[in-house]
Amino acid sequence: MTHVQQGNLVKVHYTGRLEDGTEFDTSAGIEPMEFTIGSSEVIPGFEQAVLGMVPGETKTVTLAAEDAYGPHLEEMIAVVERKDIPDDVELILGHQLEVTQDDGSSFVVMVTELTEESVTLDANHPLAGKNLVFDLNLVEIV
Repeated sequence: MTHVQQGNLVKVHYTGRLEDGTEFDTSAGIEPMEFTIGSSEVIPGFEQAVLGMVPGETKTVTLAAEDAYGPHLEEMIAVVERKDIPDDVELILGHQLEVTQDDGSSFVVMVTELTEESVTLDANHPLAGKNLVFDLNLVEIV
């Protein structure tokens, strides 16, 4: 039976959970996720977990934060004065905003704190700093 190797195009069904059991993503009920091993299309630990699997195999893996979305970095958090945010931007705790820099590039931040004078914005991925548990089912090596 063929095992997944570098360069293979694979189809995988998955369910992702936090260590406390909270589900954050799943392919259940939709098409399996398709990606090429070694192309950095998915987080490193997910790709490593699929390597060596055979079609039809299922397993559960726990990925350390470093192998998922990395550590939660304090330098990715900024406190901005409310007066520096355009009036047409709706600020809601827990919501994401797209920030465009002077060079035209953009990135997503989450509003993590609101006061009368300031807004705290976090550019870390929402799952950064968290260990993740994945149930994997290798559907096919394409």
